[in-house]
Amino acid sequence: MHFLTEQLWFPPITDASEDGLLAVGGDLSPERLLLAYQSGIFPWYSDGQPILWWSPDPRMVLFPKNLKVSKSFRKTINSEKFTVTFNQNFIDVIENCASIRREGQDGTWITSEMEKAYIKLHEKGHAISVEVWKDAKLVGGLYGVDLKDKKVFCGESMFTKVSDASKVGFYHLIEFLKGKNYKIVDCQVYTEHLERLGAEEISRKEFFQHLNF
Repeated sequence: MHFLTEQLWFPPITDASEDGLLAVGGDLSPERLLLAYQSGIFPWYSDGQPILWWSPDPRMVLFPKNLKVSKSFRKTINSEKFTVTFNQNFIDVIENCASIRREGQDGTWITSEMEKAYIKLHEKGHAISVEVWKDAKLVGGLYGVDLKDKKVFCGESMFTKVSDASKVGFYHLIEFLKGKNYKIVDCQVYTEHLERLGAEEISRKEFFQHLNF
């Protein structure tokens, strides 16, 4: 276990514990957050805890070409009942991600401190949002960290208020990333929902290779 100070650094990701916990402490400055994502590390903690930094093994990722689109979902996309935008309302997206209730979860890991940190990252052009609208109302969306130089997108969170809204946003994000020749989307940890969309688990070593080559 490593304890971070004001010094801007992270230990090697191979020092992470079996469950992926690498370090404690530090801050959520844009510079540290960028260094973390560029190094295969992300923050994840709850109110009342110190900042916890993770690099799990295995890692859940999506190769853009492997996105799964079912026939029924394709009909939803083609129906054009949703409108999708990028970077039009980052603040509302992250606030919805933080506040929306999720089955099997008690509370949120997106603390007010985290919200402020990612808004700053967005203002500097390193975090992006996807908004999904229906009848001029925000009904879904997602946000994440865009490592443009590495052609890697690090997904952070998504929300939906109506069926399929977040999936539609995710689909349009992946199509956008395909057009920019992105190599991989970091989904961090396994969920059945992500697996149904085509995501898979790979080793931390393989993820680090995609991140750096």
